[in-house]
This record gives sequence, C-alpha cells and structure tokens, in this order.
Amino acid sequence: MESILIFIKFAFLGLVQGFTEPIPISSSGHLVIAEHAFGLHIEGLSFAVLVNFSSLLAILLIYRQDLILIVRNALRFLTKKDPSGKSDFMFAVYLIIGTVPAAIIGILFNDLISQQLSGMNTIGITLLITGVALWLIRNLKGKKQDKDLSWRDAVIVGFAQAVALIPGISRSGATIVASMGLGMKQETALRFSFMLYIPVSIGGMLLEAKNLIGDPLLETYALPYAAAFVCSLVASYFSLKWFMGIMARGNLKWFSFYCFFAGAAVLMFL
Repeated sequence: MESILIFIKFAFLGLVQGFTEPIPISSSGHLVIAEHAFGLHIEGLSFAVLVNFSSLLAILLIYRQDLILIVRNALRFLTKKDPSGKSDFMFAVYLIIGTVPAAIIGILFNDLISQQLSGMNTIGITLLITGVALWLIRNLKGKKQDKDLSWRDAVIVGFAQAVALIPGISRSGATIVASMGLGMKQETALRFSFMLYIPVSIGGMLLEAKNLIGDPLLETYALPYAAAFVCSLVASYFSLKWFMGIMARGNLKWFSFYCFFAGAAVLMFL
C-alpha cells in the first residue's frame, strides 16, 4: 500500500512540474510546495532535472519545425553565404548569448540556490514578485520580430532567465516579461523564451547526469521516477499548447492574480 502511495505522489509531482513549467507561475516553486505538502524531502536536484528534461522533450516536440528551420537556414548562411538565412543564424547566436548568464550563475551558485533559497518564505515572496512583474507587462503589445532582435535583447533576457534559477521566480515568466518589456511581439517573446529553455535544460541535465546516475533514490524509486517523467512529459505538452493560446489572446493578468494568491497562501499557511 505504501509503495502505491509513493507512486501516486511522484506521478502527481510530475504532473505539477509538467503543467507549471510552460506557464509563468514557477514550476520549481510549485514542485517544492508539492513536496512539502506530501511530506517528501528529495535530496539534491536530480529529480528536478529529470522532470525538467521531460518538459524539454515536450518543448522540442512542439517547436521541432522551428528548430529544423533555424538550423537549416543558419547552416546555409554559414556554408553558402545565403543572405536569406542570416536572420535565423543571428537568432541562433542570440540564443547562445542568452544562455550564458544562466549557465555561469548556475555553475557558480547551484549549491547555494538549492540549499539556501528553497524555503517556503523565499518561494512565497518570489511568487509575489513574479505576480508583480506579470501585472506590469500585461497590456504590452510589442513590434519586434525575430529579425529585429539584438545582442542587447539576448543579454537582458538571459539575465532574466538566470534570476529565475531562484525557486518561485518563473523561468518562462521572467523571460517573457523581459522580452515583452524590450518591445517584442508576444509570439516572438514566447518563441525566444522557450528556445532559451532548450540549451539551459540540456546543460542542467549534463551537469547533473553523474549525480542522477548515482542517486540512491533512483534504484529505490525507479518506477515512481519513471511515472513522474511520463506525467511531466504529457502535462508539459498540453500545458504549452494551452499557454500559446493564452499568449495569443493576451490574458497574462490571470497568471498575475494566481501568483499573488499562491504567494500569499504560502506565506500565511506553509
């Protein structure tokens, strides 16, 4: 009976991670809250990296055509000097630039963040901060498209992504807020945000691969981990599809309201 209960708890954690990863309400914060509610204490970042990787697979599936086009056009620009591929080549360069801040800060302060900034009070406060940021940009209608981006945009959005390493600060929320604040169209902001997630997630998986393989919980909880992985994959796919529609309609204020409610609830009751 206990093993079935553990299986259900981990499956639910996967659903929480998967559903909240694409939308701007902080998957890391909700994962910590769910673990706290279930009385689970999962050491290290191995589990978080595992379910984040399943979210990555869902994002790759949804954006596969965009990625193929970017790579194809960028290579054509590099090898054949075809000017029609320059925009996609520069978009790829900006993705690399935008990844650097989170990569450096993650490597330098990974342990500090996981050990010192994962408490309930921190998450409650950072959820409120996420709510304020979403409220400030709720009505912005930018004009910048992919071809209009600059290295300055990439650096600023990259630092926003680095700040989101703190649980409770939504990664998608931080990057979308920064992107829209810089004048990007909602579609461009969304695409750039989730394209940035790809190298960061792969990098995190590579950094944690050794710890994941040596994780003592992996053997004990192999089936619950697998359930969490599958649930996160499915939930991420449908959540991102849903969020793309939300962004098209410009209804970010509802996520702001939710973050205010969730942050206040965490501070008062957990």
